[in-house]
Amino acid sequence: MNWSFVFVLNSVLLGVGLAMDAFSVSLANGLGDPGMSRRRMAGIAGTFAGFQAFMPMTGWVLVHTVVRIFGVFERFIPWIALLLLGWIGGKMLYEGIRERRNADREDAEARKAGRLGIGALLLQGVATSIDALSVGFTIADYEWPMALAAALIIAAVTFVICMGGLRLGKTFGTRLAGRASILGGLILIAIGIEIFVSSMIR
Repeated sequence: MNWSFVFVLNSVLLGVGLAMDAFSVSLANGLGDPGMSRRRMAGIAGTFAGFQAFMPMTGWVLVHTVVRIFGVFERFIPWIALLLLGWIGGKMLYEGIRERRNADREDAEARKAGRLGIGALLLQGVATSIDALSVGFTIADYEWPMALAAALIIAAVTFVICMGGLRLGKTFGTRLAGRASILGGLILIAIGIEIFVSSMIR
């Protein structure tokens, strides 16, 4: 992968796909604290964005450590990317459908949750970004400056999406959460297919 519009577009789409879980949680957080200040919203969105940048870079480092020691695994990276993104995307699709069915119950639970503590926020950050660890496999052919740029783009996209989720949550609640997860799942599956096909026709 070279510096190009396609690189930026792929990074943005990865950010959108990976941010859907954080968007859903942000909706619930906004619902639970309708009086949330802009500063607090920025802190929550920034936490999610930070985890979404940290996890892919951690995955990239792990992949490159393994590849340098076991170079034979390099040929399997497109397959791994396809399988991981397909699994993550499929999981998000399933959870999105389930969330839509349970929207009323989740609304009630979110209203009872109240103000979000720092410990709970960090747990949410880890929980919503753990899937991004596997993105290290999908960007394994990037040099580290490109990998870092991709991670920062993912973080920026996540921040914007989570800020929107918090604002929507304060206004409308969590009824959009299921649709967000379905969209994110479809995007991640499509990216996995694109990475695999691109590697096969090189």
